[in-house]
Amino acid sequence: MSDIIQLLPDHVANQIAAGEVVQRPASVVKELLENAIDAGASNITLLLKDAGKTLIQVIDNGKGMSTTDARLCFERHATSKIKDAKDLFNLQTKGFRGEALASIAAIAHVELKTKQENQDVGTLIKIEGSEIVCQEVVSTAKGTSIAVKNLFYNIPARRNFLKSDTVETRHIIDEFQRVALVHPNISFSLHHNNNEVYHLRASNSRKRIVAMFGNKMNEKLVPIEEQTDIITIKGFIAKPEYAKRKRGEQFFFVNNRFIKSTYLNHAVNNAFEGLLEHGTHPTYFIYFEVPPNTIDINIHPTKTEVKFDNEKALYAIIRATVKHSLGQYNVAPVLDFERDATLDTPYDFKDKKEVSTPHIIVDPSFNPFKNDIPSTPTPSKTTSISSGSNSNSYKKSYAQTDYKKDAGTWEALYSSENIQVESTPPATHQEELFKSEQETETGKTFQIQKKYILSSIKSGVVLIHQSLAHQRILYEEFLENITVKEASSQQLLFPINVSLAKSDIEMIYGIKSDLESTGFVFNEFTKEGVVIGGIPTSITESQIILVLEQLLDDMKLEVPDASFSHFDIMAKSFAKSLAIKTGTVLSAKEQENMVNNLFSCKEPSVSPLGKATFKTLTLQEIDTLFSK
Repeated sequence: MSDIIQLLPDHVANQIAAGEVVQRPASVVKELLENAIDAGASNITLLLKDAGKTLIQVIDNGKGMSTTDARLCFERHATSKIKDAKDLFNLQTKGFRGEALASIAAIAHVELKTKQENQDVGTLIKIEGSEIVCQEVVSTAKGTSIAVKNLFYNIPARRNFLKSDTVETRHIIDEFQRVALVHPNISFSLHHNNNEVYHLRASNSRKRIVAMFGNKMNEKLVPIEEQTDIITIKGFIAKPEYAKRKRGEQFFFVNNRFIKSTYLNHAVNNAFEGLLEHGTHPTYFIYFEVPPNTIDINIHPTKTEVKFDNEKALYAIIRATVKHSLGQYNVAPVLDFERDATLDTPYDFKDKKEVSTPHIIVDPSFNPFKNDIPSTPTPSKTTSISSGSNSNSYKKSYAQTDYKKDAGTWEALYSSENIQVESTPPATHQEELFKSEQETETGKTFQIQKKYILSSIKSGVVLIHQSLAHQRILYEEFLENITVKEASSQQLLFPINVSLAKSDIEMIYGIKSDLESTGFVFNEFTKEGVVIGGIPTSITESQIILVLEQLLDDMKLEVPDASFSHFDIMAKSFAKSLAIKTGTVLSAKEQENMVNNLFSCKEPSVSPLGKATFKTLTLQEIDTLFSK
């Protein structure tokens, strides 16, 4: 029998490796930015075209490469970071595996220009599908410029799996933010289709966060800091009142590397316990420093998941640090048993130097015993003193000094025999006393636990989830208004300036025409946000920020690239934002309208996100419940 095991050709092996390293354009951006940082660059520029599908170019002013290194860097497992196996457990750099450039070159057209400071000329190398097609001397600036063109050109199936430009751009911006946030000492700029998205000057961590997420972020941040034998913690958390419905702005960095950790995230959430509204999540930017030999960062191809040696201790330290900062900066209530609250000086008096003595007025003719027998009090409307009680004995109970003697007379006034209720409540009122406060009867419908609507039908009963049902109703209304009818807009008397992060402004600008078709009117796009002059008639001014934030979060999700997708996701997003929530009390008319409108929908049985809106229970099924 002939041998069947064989070695794969290098170009095939590189494509397989590329499947681990390069999932999308954002993966390429991450690898190239990290290489530029490892090269000691102080200024890094990222250029994109068509969300990285046509071009991803990173230009840095780092130390550059020699001609030999420029050629070797495209070989598999070629790295300057590791000399032997021990180095794997003491890593201080980022791109250490030596597969990135080889994998990228296997699935794209790559052009590399590089020059070291002591060289007169640099090196130009062009590669197509792992094959070097050109190598020559070139005049170039110190550092490295690497351009990746036509990503996945030789793997069309992989290219077809890429999402819309909006989604892919969002992933790239995520990677850019993760790298830029942890290196505030480096200047970064990002240009997409010749438009500048970010221009970040070298600064400190706080200024970098503010430059990236808008000036309003500055007032939200609370610093945290702690140093122990096993970990050093620095960074910022946002005040509880600025918590968000989504987990977007949550960043952990370990040894200058972005990581994801549900365990450590739980520690932060635990520190905010009792301070956040239900369903909201805190914003944080937390930087850890731990000994490199206490973590394993090579357990996942993307290196975003790490394993700590002492996770439980880190959990406790992080939780205590965040909690301490919340109390230290008066964000959370603290108990101080040493402080005497009666000695606190009101703010209005803290700067006053002279305190005037109050003037006391005494009335020498005042006699508190002048009228020692009070008049008989007038009975209230709902109670009356019975005829059996004597007014003289009532006065006597006040006048006598021997209270013990007349205690029985005084107590008799409040006995049940001497109190008369004005009128007996009607039978309907008595029935309401026995009705659960969580259930509201409205003829044909009941509202249960302020969450469900129970309605009677011919075959039995139907139980409707009020929030999901309202989502379905609004979704179909919005979709019809966007795609069929001409959207109507209400002009605002005073335009509203909505502050957004730069990446969100870019995303809103990308779908500007689609939003305008729903009724939005944008007066201006600024560096800090957008100025809105008109909104759809179906929303109110107070809902603008809520609707836009929900839409941005939904747009960041994985949605296929189709001409209908933007309209569909807008309708879903608007419906989710504006639908009534669990806990809303509905009147009889509102419940009836909800039922009628739901069953007038084209797809009444499911919400826009595919969840069931109602369940039916037939009379036979009800009878079965009681037949056992």
